[in-house]
Amino acid sequence: MTPARAPLKPLDIALTELLAQVSTLAGVDEVSTFDADGRVLAQNTLSSLHVPPQDNSAMDGYVMRCADVGAVGTVLSVSQRIPAGSVGTALQAGTVARIFTGASIPEGADAVVMQEECEVLAEVDGRSQIRVNAVPKSGQWIRRAGEDVALGAVVLQQGERLTPASLGLAASIGLATLPVVRRPKVALFSTGDELVMPGDIAPQNMPAGSIYNSNRFFLRTLLQRLGCEVTDMGIVPDNLDATKAALSRAAQGHDLILTSGGVSVGEEDHIKPAVQALGELNLWQIAIKPGKPFAYGKIHKTVRPEPAEGSVEASTLRQAQNRPSSARTGDACHFIGLPGNPVSSFVTFLLLVRPFLLKLQGVQDVDQIATKSIAVRADFSLSKTDKRREFLRVKRNAAGGLDLFPNQSSGVLTSAVWGDGLVNNPPGQTIALGDMVQFVSFADLLS
Repeated sequence: MTPARAPLKPLDIALTELLAQVSTLAGVDEVSTFDADGRVLAQNTLSSLHVPPQDNSAMDGYVMRCADVGAVGTVLSVSQRIPAGSVGTALQAGTVARIFTGASIPEGADAVVMQEECEVLAEVDGRSQIRVNAVPKSGQWIRRAGEDVALGAVVLQQGERLTPASLGLAASIGLATLPVVRRPKVALFSTGDELVMPGDIAPQNMPAGSIYNSNRFFLRTLLQRLGCEVTDMGIVPDNLDATKAALSRAAQGHDLILTSGGVSVGEEDHIKPAVQALGELNLWQIAIKPGKPFAYGKIHKTVRPEPAEGSVEASTLRQAQNRPSSARTGDACHFIGLPGNPVSSFVTFLLLVRPFLLKLQGVQDVDQIATKSIAVRADFSLSKTDKRREFLRVKRNAAGGLDLFPNQSSGVLTSAVWGDGLVNNPPGQTIALGDMVQFVSFADLLS
């Protein structure tokens, strides 16, 4: 009797188990702040100064003492001019100083009145006169020292993925370099005798049954967007020995092996037995559509030669391969196997591989990043449901709702190009026109 298959694992549980396998990579790179976009900060960054360093003007105008302006129309003399980058002298009572945005506030002054609220009059005794047409309040249009960043404050936190704004903030406290977690080293290959590379064979000369390898292009690009150093190992034939050899090579010098194809249950799907022979398989198939054939495991970098079949050594090895990794000797490389269908591969990368790689680089609260969604109106209906959680390719329309791509097949990559996100639809859930559904944007998943 064929043993019953284990139930498919729900996505939330699969993601939790997957992330539980991840520890932040050891090793820190000190990189130029110019080159740190997208990298993950390895330690807290503290400010060694106030930003701004001194009280300064938020406007072009005139800086004065509030006590000197008791009413609208007060006339005062201009005693000095203070451009940005220079420091004025203490402000004399009964006078104002012409001041420009970013210039330091002189001692004794307590407000800035913008130039549009002041009227320049004729000179008297060699000094320009102005009429103040608004009564200022103390502190008006003054940016206080340290109001952006205080001395000693944590400016950027460990585990933060750096953005252009982050780099500007780092520069504002004088940091020319930043300590970041090293880049993950990822080995990538596809499996399948049917795969052909664009450029190798012209479309009109394609053999029957062959297809171009599209997965290799978007997976490599997605990995690079996430800051990975990618070793592209090409296409591996549908052969168990070739698959094992590719996995063994890939495990050396890499943190993760990422494959597409060969993770289903057909006779030509060799990933599962190859991983089990060289390491361990911790996760196999999840309850989502598209993307059920997803696998996670580890390839041990120190693997003894396989003993002869039927021997005591072979039995012992099989038992060891079913134990947790802590029971095995030697370092291990993470392995993730994605489905071969392009949309399945694309979706499972965004939902599972992306958070895995972010956590590998030390990003905090990754599970929240991976599952965030917003409620948006469905301008479509869905009567045919699935027992798995479905991720439907949709696009926002001009009315603020979501349109559904008509063909939701896992092989139709057009849907991922046309769409701008996914509807996260629970198992067995129908959708009626006008229902609120959970939308996850590609912009968030690709950032």
